[in-house]
Amino acid sequence: MRGQPPLPLGVTDGRLAPPSPTPNSVSSQTRLYPGHQQASYAAIEPIALANHETGAAALARLDKLLQATPGVTVVERQPHYLRAQAETRWLKFVDDVELLVDEPAGVIHLRSSSRLGRKDFGVNRARLEALRQQFVAGQP
Repeated sequence: MRGQPPLPLGVTDGRLAPPSPTPNSVSSQTRLYPGHQQASYAAIEPIALANHETGAAALARLDKLLQATPGVTVVERQPHYLRAQAETRWLKFVDDVELLVDEPAGVIHLRSSSRLGRKDFGVNRARLEALRQQFVAGQP
């Protein structure tokens, strides 16, 4: 039930891919896609950088948090971008998680999307909000 990664993933012109056309993804860049049919479902806030932390340091910390999360495998690392795959415990569905540092805005943009199915029942949002809580709490 793994599915194939949707194309294109990654960063194009400073943007992550738009949210899915069905309610199974979240993105902090939803506003960059005006009129998107899932805008209200998909919108999530980015993670704010701490005043003393560089984007690279914050991304490295988030990388460690993701690596410590059961079922999550980091599959791509770039200086300002990170991509991971999160496999659900029981049904083995795979979701794609992306993080993008935006230093001028002082944030890390987030995107998480299911590969299969029309709905995610809030799993992608819950995953990113848990990651945010760990990050804000200062874990690794």
